[in-house]
Amino acid sequence: MFISPAFAQTAASTSSFFEAAAPLVLVFGILYFFLIRPQQKRVKEHQTMIAAVRRGDTVVTAGGIVGKVTKVQDDGEVLVEIAEGVRVRVVTGTLTSVRAKSEPADTK
Repeated sequence: MFISPAFAQTAASTSSFFEAAAPLVLVFGILYFFLIRPQQKRVKEHQTMIAAVRRGDTVVTAGGIVGKVTKVQDDGEVLVEIAEGVRVRVVTGTLTSVRAKSEPADTK
């Protein structure tokens, strides 16, 4: 016969639970340092930027509207003047960037 019979053998399990869990812990550590931690840092910077908004700052909203802050309200909104005499209320969470009074606009 050309085919030899195959016999089932029991696998010798010598690895412990900690050896099996080590790759999983390693992957979680890599994900934490490369994905979760930088995102948390960006969120924290955005929150401090939003908290520092004051009257006269130039802001950019998530919709791309650029305007000057005329009034900061306590209920999480700011009054933004987008054109002369045109003011809109904007939720502070939608502000994507805050430019200081003295910072010039990009020429791009």
